[in-house]
Amino acid sequence: MQFGIFTVGDVTPDPTTGRTPTEAERIKAMVAIALKAEEVGLDVFATGEHHNPPFVPSSPTTMLGYIAAKTDKLVLSTSTTLITTNDPVKIAEDFAMLQHLADGRVDLMMGRGNTGPVYPWFGQDIRKGIDLAIENYALLRRLWREDVVDWEGKFRTPLQGFTATPRPLDGVPPFVWHGSIRSPEIAEQAAFYGDGFFHNNIFWPADHTKRMVELYRTRFAHYGHGTPEQAIVGLGGQVFMRRNSQDAVREFRPYFDNAPVYGHGPSLEDFTEQTPLTVGSPQQVIEKTLAFREYAGDYQRQLFLMDHAGLPLKTVLEQLDLLGEEVVPVLRKEFAVGRPADVPEAPTHESLLAGTVRGR
Repeated sequence: MQFGIFTVGDVTPDPTTGRTPTEAERIKAMVAIALKAEEVGLDVFATGEHHNPPFVPSSPTTMLGYIAAKTDKLVLSTSTTLITTNDPVKIAEDFAMLQHLADGRVDLMMGRGNTGPVYPWFGQDIRKGIDLAIENYALLRRLWREDVVDWEGKFRTPLQGFTATPRPLDGVPPFVWHGSIRSPEIAEQAAFYGDGFFHNNIFWPADHTKRMVELYRTRFAHYGHGTPEQAIVGLGGQVFMRRNSQDAVREFRPYFDNAPVYGHGPSLEDFTEQTPLTVGSPQQVIEKTLAFREYAGDYQRQLFLMDHAGLPLKTVLEQLDLLGEEVVPVLRKEFAVGRPADVPEAPTHESLLAGTVRGR
């Protein structure tokens, strides 16, 4: 099982000081966080993709390529690659290039994003979002798997005798997760291809996550990729820790109350009760995260959001120390208990190359 962090790359004022980091400071902070993730023994760093303030990660492969040069083991991923508004040709070439630079330590998560105006900015119609996701991904798969592609669809100009370059490393495309919070069509798409399904359940109660994951697992088996239990599932989460839980709540409250994603809404107490957010001690994080298996089954990837809402870099690095030293080692051990032998591990370039992950 893989453990890691994802960032949305928001540039948010620190509500305790009123200071807003510059874009340069925030970008450099994201790099520092990725390097710290490897240092403390995490497996994955994933960045979002946004094209509007207050977010800065508009070019994920640029950032991940830079991080690749400074790391040795970290899997580099995205928490959203906009399959709806990016050209599939550019995705195919950018991520194949990144594969070569990172010696295969690359996968990506397809998504539609949560910013409506991005569609017209890139010449698309938000009302066609699902259709764009389906058509663009079908083309992307062909570009990675066929040396010469002839193609015609609804949303871009036709291709005749086109070869995407460079070709995927070792002839093996990056593993793809399909990320969705609420769209059963995306769970269906992931199941159809035998790809991974990532439910970023940071805003949703357990019963909703359970329904989405069960749908994906059932349809994964329907399409002949294996049993429902062998489907490849990832989950999101968000945590803030101090050794004393009351200290964690007191310190995090102003950040929660003013966060751009949920500030000025439900109380911190209501949100932690109803969603995966955990604000407390490392032991509380361990207990709540282990409970995800009760409704999602044995799964392959757990990513945490830790660097948002204006939290200073120093605080985030302290959080990563706690995560890597006190939380993840226990989670690795406990999640392994009772895990059936036929439940696959998280896909890597090496396992895909060896053919141990079928149908990918």
